[in-house]
Amino acid sequence: MKIVGLMSGTSYDGVDVVAAEFTADGDTLRLRPLGHRELAYPDDLRAEIGALLPPAATTIEAVCRLDNRLGEVFAEAAAAGVELAGGTADAVVSPGQTVFHWVEDGRVRGTLQLGAPARVAARVGVPVLHDLRSADVAAGGQGAPLVPAFDALLLDPAAGAAPRAALNLGGIANLTVVAPGTPVLGYDVGPANALLDAAARRFLDRPCDVDGARAAAGRVHEALLARLLAEPYYAAPPPKSTGKELFHGGYLDAALSGLGEPVAADDVLATLTELTARTVADACDRHRVTEVVAAGGGVRNPTLRARLAALGAGRWRLRTTDELGVPAQAKEAYAFALLGWLSRHGLPGAVPSVTGASRAAVLGSWTPAGPSATAPRPPAPRRLVVDA
Repeated sequence: MKIVGLMSGTSYDGVDVVAAEFTADGDTLRLRPLGHRELAYPDDLRAEIGALLPPAATTIEAVCRLDNRLGEVFAEAAAAGVELAGGTADAVVSPGQTVFHWVEDGRVRGTLQLGAPARVAARVGVPVLHDLRSADVAAGGQGAPLVPAFDALLLDPAAGAAPRAALNLGGIANLTVVAPGTPVLGYDVGPANALLDAAARRFLDRPCDVDGARAAAGRVHEALLARLLAEPYYAAPPPKSTGKELFHGGYLDAALSGLGEPVAADDVLATLTELTARTVADACDRHRVTEVVAAGGGVRNPTLRARLAALGAGRWRLRTTDELGVPAQAKEAYAFALLGWLSRHGLPGAVPSVTGASRAAVLGSWTPAGPSATAPRPPAPRRLVVDA
């Protein structure tokens, strides 16, 4: 089965597109990567998304316009994915752009992703899976993170005796921990690029600090770091999830204004890099992992990667998913393609030990149609093997 996976994350800088071929072999699922592409968003679309995100106020008209514009972008991305698949695909997974994750008293009450899936289905002519988070929320879960289902199969806890972790460094840092004989653990650690990108826009008038160059030129401001590390979210136990409804430009402004003294731009970026590295390293140490397999846009930041490696030295080894056959920049899109395969076969894609749900939910809604209720189901896979 060939599935196209799309991903637009909390950094909202573009959409990652992959095509994958899945073959079930008993309780092993084989994934053959067929290619991936990155399609950058134009500046005006990024501005339109940013203007709608919390804590900004918005209108139903703005939501409707953005929903349909994103649908057109995702439709073109899906068409590119079908080309990568050789001109035909069995399904497209288009999870949409998260614009709000409603968390109240530590419980997720709702979640909203935009991307007009009907436009995607009309463009490519194959069933489109969307709204992947709501089924888990309805089951009492956080609706995020969902990628641990992929991580748990790829890392296969039975293959090693020591705990290992999968780390995604997107707008938010997500960690999945797998170990023999224990339930999979996964949660949002905190900001990865979210605050770094907010600072780059504020101080550099750029979407990001390319290669972490300005952060490397700065020095950690200890008082600012202490203020940021005091954020209650870090101390909250999993399951937990977060996003730019918490870690946004206004959040950074409040932290800076509370200092009562100016901080140089490079020092702000250095401090935020240290914040991301420190919170991730603390989580890895807490779970006593011996290896961290990283992916996401943050792995392209040599300053952040070097700091993570330094903090883990002597305790855990840092490497990327490229070594396992999964391009680090496209891992989440491949993960959503896997979730599409599971849903297409009526198999759950959310991990209750990760999201806190009362049951493992089959994820997503299908446009125009999903699998037949009477279609035979393959056995649930226990591991994922990536074929070259």
